[in-house]
Amino acid sequence: MGKLFTFVGLGMVLVLALVLAVVAGDYGPWYFAWMVGTVMIVLIAGCGAVLFDSQHEKGKGEI
Repeated sequence: MGKLFTFVGLGMVLVLALVLAVVAGDYGPWYFAWMVGTVMIVLIAGCGAVLFDSQHEKGKGEI
């Protein structure tokens, strides 16, 4: 039963991706690059915060 839900869920994601591709048209690559860039910026900022926090805890507590 779990595989059926997985299959149906992935099918819905595929249909949504196709609808977005049709709606976006020629701007599709721009939107894709914008989404990937936004995700990368958020992930890099999160990694920087984690590194800062770990270095702050190992240090003297001074910034």
